[in-house]
Amino acid sequence: MADSDFPFYRPGRSDYDDTMSRASTAVKRKRKFDDEKFALGRRGILVFFTLSVLTLMAALDGTSLSVALPEIAKELNGTAIEAFWSGTSFLLCSTVFQPSFASFSNIFGRRPLILIALVFFSVGAILAAIANDFTYMLIGRSIQGVGGGGIISLSEVIITDLVPLRWRGQYFGILSAMWSVGSVTGPILGGGFSQKVSWRWIFYINFPFIGVGGILVILFLSLKLAPSSLREKLRRIDYFGTVLFIGSMSSFLIPLSWGGISYDWNSWHTLVPLCVGGVGLVVFGFYETYYASDPIVPPVIFQNRTAIASFIGSVLQGLILWCSLYYLPLYYEAVKEYSPIISGVALFPETFTVAPSGMIAGVLITATGSYRWAIWIGWALSTAGLGLMCLIKVNTSILGWIFLNIVPGLGLGILFPSLGYAVQASADPENLAIAVAMFSFFRALGQAIGVAVGGVVFQNRMFTNISRYSALAPMADSYSKDAAGLVQVIKAMADGADKSNLKEAYTDSLRTVWMVCCAVSGIAMVISLLTEHYDLDRALETNQGLLDSYDDESINSLKDFEMQTERRIVAEPRPWAW
Repeated sequence: MADSDFPFYRPGRSDYDDTMSRASTAVKRKRKFDDEKFALGRRGILVFFTLSVLTLMAALDGTSLSVALPEIAKELNGTAIEAFWSGTSFLLCSTVFQPSFASFSNIFGRRPLILIALVFFSVGAILAAIANDFTYMLIGRSIQGVGGGGIISLSEVIITDLVPLRWRGQYFGILSAMWSVGSVTGPILGGGFSQKVSWRWIFYINFPFIGVGGILVILFLSLKLAPSSLREKLRRIDYFGTVLFIGSMSSFLIPLSWGGISYDWNSWHTLVPLCVGGVGLVVFGFYETYYASDPIVPPVIFQNRTAIASFIGSVLQGLILWCSLYYLPLYYEAVKEYSPIISGVALFPETFTVAPSGMIAGVLITATGSYRWAIWIGWALSTAGLGLMCLIKVNTSILGWIFLNIVPGLGLGILFPSLGYAVQASADPENLAIAVAMFSFFRALGQAIGVAVGGVVFQNRMFTNISRYSALAPMADSYSKDAAGLVQVIKAMADGADKSNLKEAYTDSLRTVWMVCCAVSGIAMVISLLTEHYDLDRALETNQGLLDSYDDESINSLKDFEMQTERRIVAEPRPWAW
């Protein structure tokens, strides 16, 4: 056998390891060349379509219940607090369980975990749909939130298994568009069902999505995974870290949700679980860093400044976006006296700029190979747009508030793919899945914090504003506690000076919320300057990519080459080894 049969084999110059390294490099170069002319195949397109549909479904359920809660509370004879928790439990559970799903998917595979998430979502939807009291409703919404969190995080993780880094922007842009469209149309859909048919259809409508999504996942989401025994997989689970994280994060987020509504911010009911959760998260970080053998959240993903800046940016983006989506409809309902459905439609200038701008930014990042410019432009537009929103007044015209809401929508949309690119580009391939999941988690964490921050700012400012009017001052404490509850108070009042003054106080309080969001966006823009540039032209490296013919051929060719080279090294004299 001639040496020419082994182009990487050079007796007297390199050993077996060097030979295999050259062979692996050749295969990687071939794959990188294929990545440069990447196109998602038919099966990949079906998988991506499935993920988009499931993301839309999860986003719809996260927001569709809010406008239907008064009708649900009336039919189920529930209190305002029970109705509040029916809407909040989904978001809390969705946030808390996202890292766990990503971590478990590294061990057990993506397909089993996304099917488990679908089962949770289905069971929760069924319980909520047939609920005859709020106990079943709360249980159903919590279970549904667990499944929704798994669907959202795993959808983004699976994209990293299918698409090379350079090409991911357009796909993440479409997923972000699905999330945005679902979040906006959810209240409209929920209001329409509750007024025209039945609020139970908010849950019934999920079943076609679940059925189609489940079938497509089973048929087309075939991902390769290194074989291992069930015992080995169970041994890899970070049991203590998982329990500590879920418990601590729940203890931290729950008082953020009820602070100022169920209990005062200075009440022990709020402060004690908040502090316990904070301490628990510190202990969790210490345990993951020094004791966990296979941590659920590897500390290494926080060991470069680009990842830290991007994770902080994700929290702040979620905070700002959710403040806008939560409080803008209240302005339209309380001040403009629009119906819930029309208030949802009034969000279109902001929300339907988020989706297109995110998709366009993703395409441009793919074309240019750079993402920092998009991050900086996104934060600049968000800061300027939130400053413009401070100009909204009681008598602002329809055309006026439409144009004032376009700019922040453009900025926040650009941030979706660009921040995601920074996280992925700075992460090692072995930690990419959990880095992507943590990016999604931090965005959801920002959403939970955003409502709490907006509530504190609104309450303090509203109390001060109402106290200025002698006729309204006695109700300053009760009126300022709940921005959503005050909507019905304003609508029920007869036209006159008191109603006008209350609308003026309400609008001024919301302007203060926009000012705070503008300041937060400015801080995020400064932090984003720490973002470093990473090369996006990298070969697709994943342990759970789609099984396709090219991958199989590459692996088999490399195995054959290894076997032939090993036989040659063993059979022939090796004078260099003497």
